[in-house]
Amino acid sequence: MLSDASTTVPVPMFTVASCDAKELVRSVIDAARAHLPPKIALDVAIARNLPPVAADPDKVRQVLTNLVDNAVKYSPDGGNVRVGVRLEGGRIEFAVQDEGLGIPATEQARIFDKFYRLDPELTRGIGGTGLGLYITRELARRMGGDVQVESAEGVGSTFVVALPVASS
Repeated sequence: MLSDASTTVPVPMFTVASCDAKELVRSVIDAARAHLPPKIALDVAIARNLPPVAADPDKVRQVLTNLVDNAVKYSPDGGNVRVGVRLEGGRIEFAVQDEGLGIPATEQARIFDKFYRLDPELTRGIGGTGLGLYITRELARRMGGDVQVESAEGVGSTFVVALPVASS
């Protein structure tokens, strides 16, 4: 359990194994397309000859689903959501990019904090608990990886989750 004075968040068990990154991305994309708003286009770019990733497949799907759902949710005017996977510096990088609202530079360090909401008054009509990115970061870390964001207001955001390559 992750806990602090204010709350306890259950931490699921992990089964790290050698996984096919391409298949993980495809399963998330297939599920996302089933409920994609008509004004959002979902593109996928998967590098060829990717080595396996060392990860818990269920947790990777949870992380990617959260990032894709956020990309759609924070693109209220529509646009492209791109999901990519590639090998970079001995790690598998999963990237989710949108053309949505973007995140002010002053807020980017805080978006992974527990219960942090960029729009706490819901003035944009975007709901949520403020736990999704916190959980995403924690899951990535517990699989030996990390998550980064690059964003500009009014331009969009790119979230990159980097996980280790599986040992042969």
